[in-house]
Amino acid sequence: MAYLLGNGLLVHIHLLFLLLATGSHVQPVHGGLRAEGLVEGTTEVISHSQGLVARLEGLLVLGNNSDISLRVETVDADEVKVIQAHTLVLSLQSRVFEEMLRNRNSSMLVLRETAECTAVFEKFIRYLYCGELTLQLDQATPLHRLATKYGISSLQQGLTQYMSKNLACDSVGGYVVGWYQYAFSVGDMTLRDNCLQFLSWNLSSVLQSAEWPSVSVDLLMTLLQRSDLVLKNELELFEALEIWLTRNDPDTLTAENALRLVRYAMIPPRELFRLQRQSAIMTRYHDSVRDLLYMSYQFHSASPLQLAKFFDVNCSLFVPRNYLSSMWGSQWVISNPARDDRSTSFQTQLGPSGFDSSKRVTWNALFSPRWLPLSMRPMYTEQGAMQPPRPDGGSAIARPRVIITPATSSADFAGVSFQKTVLILTKQKNKLVVRHIFGFHQSTEEVGDFLLGEDLQYRTSEYLVDGSLYLHIIVKPIYQTLIATKK
Repeated sequence: MAYLLGNGLLVHIHLLFLLLATGSHVQPVHGGLRAEGLVEGTTEVISHSQGLVARLEGLLVLGNNSDISLRVETVDADEVKVIQAHTLVLSLQSRVFEEMLRNRNSSMLVLRETAECTAVFEKFIRYLYCGELTLQLDQATPLHRLATKYGISSLQQGLTQYMSKNLACDSVGGYVVGWYQYAFSVGDMTLRDNCLQFLSWNLSSVLQSAEWPSVSVDLLMTLLQRSDLVLKNELELFEALEIWLTRNDPDTLTAENALRLVRYAMIPPRELFRLQRQSAIMTRYHDSVRDLLYMSYQFHSASPLQLAKFFDVNCSLFVPRNYLSSMWGSQWVISNPARDDRSTSFQTQLGPSGFDSSKRVTWNALFSPRWLPLSMRPMYTEQGAMQPPRPDGGSAIARPRVIITPATSSADFAGVSFQKTVLILTKQKNKLVVRHIFGFHQSTEEVGDFLLGEDLQYRTSEYLVDGSLYLHIIVKPIYQTLIATKK
């Protein structure tokens, strides 16, 4: 017996009878009737979805009542897979399959796929029947490609989430670079942005991985232009770029453009001298970056405020990234962060210029698990009487806060703006990775969303590592006159 669907496909209706007739037997529940153990008007849910999924899987495995053969041919290879399937299931799950099946002229549908996609095609079809699949990391990209090609949005979104949660996987080659480049090619903006953020915030580990030389030119340029890169120092970035240029040997224009995005002024003069003498890449492209090196040496040898009077130095060359070395900040591990206020002190160099290399600033940092906004704090009159909080703060809630202030003031601070950055580190795949970055001037109260809605009461919180809050505080001194907009 056959049934003509609106799309013109003939399908066997007894396939539906087969699935429904074997369902679990249940007694109907009628509204308004009283039964033992039930209260009148009670709603009950009866489900045999697990049994239904098992029978659908059985149809696929055994090929019972199959009315279409999928012949999967591997591009540029002789490998062929034949899968017995059902037009009803394929058409209901995929409009792409529905169109292809409508226009077929035989009981066989020929599909051409890459070797990677062919290898996981049976998993893909099983998902259409059962709504679930098991996979390994190296199968994520071909499965995502199939989901995209055949318009299976639920699988595509699930794979995007799976890949985003496994960016920190510790494998020989790594996956995040390849996943970024794949996401860019298929237009998955969510996966692309998640990969780019992970790459930017955990760049040191990526630079040391086997994936680094495979970074595309577009991704390389995108990373080099960002100021939120998290890495040890700018020298680490130059040395990684040197490896990339040596392995890939790009055209001269690409190499020059990449080298001009290095912030040489953030590298100490002694290291710049060493690079000019020992680096083959620096020797080869020295003329392309000569002006940047010249400006960097002047930046390190003279007062930055004096230098700005004579040279146009309003550019990213003089803006630090998020450096992890001790001269720029300190890591802070807070145990039991839901309990009492905690404090710590650390020192940083006054500024990135060599002129300020011997000057240190001591910082006091306070972490409070229940910080009240100013509008919520009690106020005191001149006579010492306490006034209630202002009414505009009635809905505010005490939240975790970090406050960072200098221990002393100095005339050397004139013209220097201190940008504070707090990295929140969490553990993924047994590795510490940066989960969030918050930038502010004095307190995280300025950003408003610092650990907003995150419960630090439980050791299992995704923001804690073994019950402790891992922070890394970075102080980025920026010379105000260097970045002022020219009139």
